[in-house]
Amino acid sequence: MKSIEEIIASGGLDAEEALAWNCAMTTDELLSMARSVMLRCCPPDFDTCSIVNAKSGKCPENCKWCAQSAHHETGAEEYGLLPADRLLQSAGLCRSKGIGRFSIVTSGRRLKPSEVDSICEAVRLIRAECDICLCLSAGLLGEEDLVRLKCAGIERYHCNLETAPSFFPSLCTTHTLEQKKATLRAARAAGMEICSGGIIGMGETMRQRLELITELKELEVRSVPVNILSPIKGTALEDVEPISEDEILRTVALFRLMMPDARLRFAGGRARLSEGTVMKAIRSAINAAILGDMLTTAGADVSADFRRIREAGYKLSDIR
Repeated sequence: MKSIEEIIASGGLDAEEALAWNCAMTTDELLSMARSVMLRCCPPDFDTCSIVNAKSGKCPENCKWCAQSAHHETGAEEYGLLPADRLLQSAGLCRSKGIGRFSIVTSGRRLKPSEVDSICEAVRLIRAECDICLCLSAGLLGEEDLVRLKCAGIERYHCNLETAPSFFPSLCTTHTLEQKKATLRAARAAGMEICSGGIIGMGETMRQRLELITELKELEVRSVPVNILSPIKGTALEDVEPISEDEILRTVALFRLMMPDARLRFAGGRARLSEGTVMKAIRSAINAAILGDMLTTAGADVSADFRRIREAGYKLSDIR
């Protein structure tokens, strides 16, 4: 098996190597190796962001995990795009809590032209009033819209691949993984950074989780949200048994060994984890997080997260 130096020199393990490590090592051994790699390859700061659910529900896509899909009856809130002043208020609250990034997230396949206009207006207002990094997650946009949003002040575009190419078609049939990848490439062409990750615990195998990471490496993604499925009543995955905390730790350790210098970002689903599991994850593999509430589920307490981050030995990323 590769040494730490060989892992770093090769840009991380490939999927087959990671699978071999998964079979051969205990969880503590994987976490120890992941920590060694992270300490060598990542800066000592922890990257924080927060999201606002800027347009909720009535999504025409049939993603089996999603509470906001119109194909499911979950009781999720339904409302149109929030006005600019509401988004500014949310960004200001995020900034006041010491969070470094603010992401505007909208439900739906893509924004309408009028909604792109409204987002651009809101972004320009936030940029004028609030010194914070701005991100957007708004579906399958094309390069023309993405250029406009970049010019308005969006720095990073988010579009999760969600899972492996071999598993995605069993979870969603209204759009494809290739369309998601095309959106990420268009965002990069527009001059934005890109953010993309997935959800673990939807019934995929470990091989398929590592297949997802292979895709993200090929796209050269540096910010990788790691969501843990929270089965929501009314969705097609409501009866999926939650994966164990040990399985989560093994997964994030392998992700770090495959992506030595990425920002692996704890996202949805982590609120159910024990304190010990959260601390093990951020000491060994996780060096970023979405703080506060998620789109349709409660998140962790922000002050508690800051405490954990400091206890794990990180500095907080500077707010610009």
